[in-house]
Amino acid sequence: METALADFIRDTPEGREADAILRSCVHCGFCTATCPTYQLLGDDLDSPRGRIYLMKQVLEGRDVSEKTRLHLDRCLTCRSCETTCPSGVRYGRLLDIGRHVVDERAPRPLAERTKRWLLRESLLSRSLFGGALGLGRALKPMLPPALRARVPGAEPIGAWPRARHARRMLALNGCVQSAIAPSIDAATARVLDRIGISLVRVPAAACCGALPYHLSGTERGLALARRNVDAWWPHVDRDIEAIVVTASGCGVMVKEYGHLLRDDPQYAERAQWVSRIARDPVEIVGAEWTTIAPIVRMDLGPQRVAFQSPCTLQHGMKLAGRVEEILLALGLELTPVADPHLCCGSSGTYSLLQPKLSRELKANKLAALEAGLPDLIATANIGCLTHLASGAKRPVRHWIELLDARMKDVEPPPP
Repeated sequence: METALADFIRDTPEGREADAILRSCVHCGFCTATCPTYQLLGDDLDSPRGRIYLMKQVLEGRDVSEKTRLHLDRCLTCRSCETTCPSGVRYGRLLDIGRHVVDERAPRPLAERTKRWLLRESLLSRSLFGGALGLGRALKPMLPPALRARVPGAEPIGAWPRARHARRMLALNGCVQSAIAPSIDAATARVLDRIGISLVRVPAAACCGALPYHLSGTERGLALARRNVDAWWPHVDRDIEAIVVTASGCGVMVKEYGHLLRDDPQYAERAQWVSRIARDPVEIVGAEWTTIAPIVRMDLGPQRVAFQSPCTLQHGMKLAGRVEEILLALGLELTPVADPHLCCGSSGTYSLLQPKLSRELKANKLAALEAGLPDLIATANIGCLTHLASGAKRPVRHWIELLDARMKDVEPPPP
């Protein structure tokens, strides 16, 4: 595709990156076949191809219209189009640049900016979000059914093993997940402890930055990324093997720190280190499977599981099929799921900002997941988990909790 970027962005790092991405697109339209919003709406402007046209116009100096903003806001950033694209177009990165430019050149109305700010700040604040969640749980029996379904229940956390092994990995504490389901990280710590790896929490490392970064708060997101780099950096010389990120939505962000901070002379090198050692649990479990397999209990009876592969896992980190292999190795029966590449409609704050489209996507995903009559639904991302659980007829769990429940409590191998 030929481009003629406007002066305001042409010679900037973002402009050069956007120009290269735009030029790689041949507008073949393959992306439309796997785009969730195009499947629902049938409008080419609600497909990656159409949105690329809109972003190209903005980057070439055309005025930003409400129509442009509408179609960009409707995008889930699921990146299914990237998996489909034969030309390797980095659509997700182009969308980040395009949305940032649109917000700068045509600021949103005050009411909309305020709504996004409140949403961003309330979710980032552990005390505020945790307090609201606790109140919601306490009042849950009295809430209207629709609202009651959106309040996630509290699962038993279980013990977090003390750090006692020579092999160590760091955990991302996160923001929303640490309040809604701390049991997920605790289960990961127990899994690793059984094979001689200590999962260590670093209190100063919190939100990965994805939430504000994708919610009109680019600089705030990058500031949180820098804070996490600062928190983890002192542990570099302590033989830390990996940074474990149990929410795949956060994992994508942490793995992109190196790229996002590449032009920051203070953080570029350290951010590259963080991205290089960031791991989703499935990468660690897969690498350690020969040690894990002998202590998996195979006498717990059959269980039918429908796995929902988060977009961030399969399209963002390109780890499609990896969790399913582990679940099968645990002796679980995986039920078939139609259109597993399509988004469930959670996508960070999308379910709050685009509720109608999100509800449709959730209904379609739950119909596909429950068609095989599973005993439970498993996933790998806290956003997907809470979104699906609000409408599912079956329990929804993080897959690492299933592994934890099926591992024997044995002494780990000596260091």
